[in-house]
Amino acid sequence: MFSIFKRKNAAVIDSSAKLAELLGAWYDADAGVQITPGNAPEISAVFSCIKVLTESIGMLPLNLFKELPGGGSEKASGHPLQALLKHGPNDYLTDQEYKELIVAHLCLRGNHYSYINRTASGRVLELLPMAPDAVTSKLSNDYELTYDVQFKSGPVRTLPAEEVLHIRLWSLDGLTGLNPIQYNRHCLGLAKATEKHGSTLFAHGAKPSGVLSTDHALTDKQYERLKQEMELHRGVANQNREMILDGGLKWLQVSMTAEDSQFLETRKFQRSEIAGFFRVPPHMIGDLERATFSNIEHQDLAFARHSLIPYCTRIEKRINKSLLSDKERVSHFVKFNINALMRGDMKTRSEYYTAMIQNGVMSPNEVRILEDMNPREGGDTYLTPLNMAVNGQPADETETN
Repeated sequence: MFSIFKRKNAAVIDSSAKLAELLGAWYDADAGVQITPGNAPEISAVFSCIKVLTESIGMLPLNLFKELPGGGSEKASGHPLQALLKHGPNDYLTDQEYKELIVAHLCLRGNHYSYINRTASGRVLELLPMAPDAVTSKLSNDYELTYDVQFKSGPVRTLPAEEVLHIRLWSLDGLTGLNPIQYNRHCLGLAKATEKHGSTLFAHGAKPSGVLSTDHALTDKQYERLKQEMELHRGVANQNREMILDGGLKWLQVSMTAEDSQFLETRKFQRSEIAGFFRVPPHMIGDLERATFSNIEHQDLAFARHSLIPYCTRIEKRINKSLLSDKERVSHFVKFNINALMRGDMKTRSEYYTAMIQNGVMSPNEVRILEDMNPREGGDTYLTPLNMAVNGQPADETETN
């Protein structure tokens, strides 16, 4: 799946373009279908959940910050890693596409691997994604972590941990993240079998077939003729065509509908269950059955806190550990800007900002930056309420001090 070649005077790995080939593992579900990371997105609810998660995190700014001596922090604009985070990890991916790829790998395989291309001095030049199924993590008896990578040309190469950026979901062994598709294969299998049943149902006119009855025995010629006649009435487009019956044949319709078999109810339940294990609010994948104007905003905030932030912190901490040196980690850190997702409506934000400025917690310019506005002259001043006093001291004494 990969080939080794020389690029910028360092050995790197080139990934294949076909996601289906990269995610080739398959799992048998109790519903009698096979679920793979490649065909799982064919289920509409799975595709919608992954699309929501990848695009929501992909649009968030990810920056490298440097702590200031007096407190606070600023963007480390001169650091080489900041350029990769801002403009893209390599020549063919933007920063948004790379973040979306990471989240897609986590949703479908539970692990993301990127080869870290460094200079001789250890500076990170680029990050090259690798297929999750082509990488196996190993821990020796001496607790040395290595990665076996299966290359497109056939050979397996062992890479040390310092050459691999490995972002994983929660794990049972500390090495490999649990695969969401594998552990939820029975739920996904039922959803896929239900969709297949629905497709077959509508392909035959959206109703179960009936039976033909006669008191006479049919000859082979009559049977073949009847079979050809019935083929003309298959499918939605032909369901209202007239049928010619002779030889004493009578049509008896079977009185069973999709509602009788609870087809629609099963599809609704599977959609809710899939949204549940991806932790995506149902209204974000088009399920508005229980959504109201009063609770959607709260669901959006809960989605940012409980769905996106866990992914963001995993990515942040792994980049800090794998791409920064021990010395750099003392004063540098990577962080997503999720303020835009956490903001409420205009009235709520206005009241919050007013309280923060009046109590001296934020300056007007800090508020303007959060609202994507340019700073103004004199806006860096912090206000202090005049009616405040030090605890245990009279107000006039506090003012004197």
